[in-house]
Amino acid sequence: MIAATLVYALYPRPMPQTQAIQIREPQLDLERLRAVAEFAAIADLDQRSIALFEEAGRVIQHPRCMNCHPRTDRPTQTDAMRPHRPWVSRGPDGAGEPTLRCSTCHGATNFESSGVPGNPMWMLAPIEMAWHGKTLGEICRQLLDPARSHMSREELLQHMSEDALVGWAWHPGGGRKPAPGTQAEFGAIIKAWLDTGGKCPA
Repeated sequence: MIAATLVYALYPRPMPQTQAIQIREPQLDLERLRAVAEFAAIADLDQRSIALFEEAGRVIQHPRCMNCHPRTDRPTQTDAMRPHRPWVSRGPDGAGEPTLRCSTCHGATNFESSGVPGNPMWMLAPIEMAWHGKTLGEICRQLLDPARSHMSREELLQHMSEDALVGWAWHPGGGRKPAPGTQAEFGAIIKAWLDTGGKCPA
């Protein structure tokens, strides 16, 4: 009986063939932004301007943007906007403390194998531009105040529509949900908002 068992166990058999494993990328529910032309039916320019900024607010108040505009010196992360782990601080220039710079973990590009996001200019927005806990109207007035935004209206438009760090919000990697629309669409909405007077919600 033992001999028969050994013969069965040691009898050569063909090796199983390797097969490719299909990896499915997570299906993200992408949101669109309304086109500027869709606001043309609002005849009152002030009301149209407000409506445009409210549409832009879908990006501005999205976690991809809000996480970098904290009300404290500690950034937040994930869609739940939890305090950043590990514990890090803004530092004197917004790019971390001298002993733990943002670039210690955040490289020039997203590091897909670990999910750590990246950009050459990875840093926090100035504390004067804290958005957490603010209404959309309060954020709007911050943006238009050069003392807090540190930008003219022309610079604000360039920042929103062309800045690569802002653009990361649409290419966040790591399975993160991107901001609605595209940066080009967002920039067009910001331009139309400014062109109609840059009015703010209450």
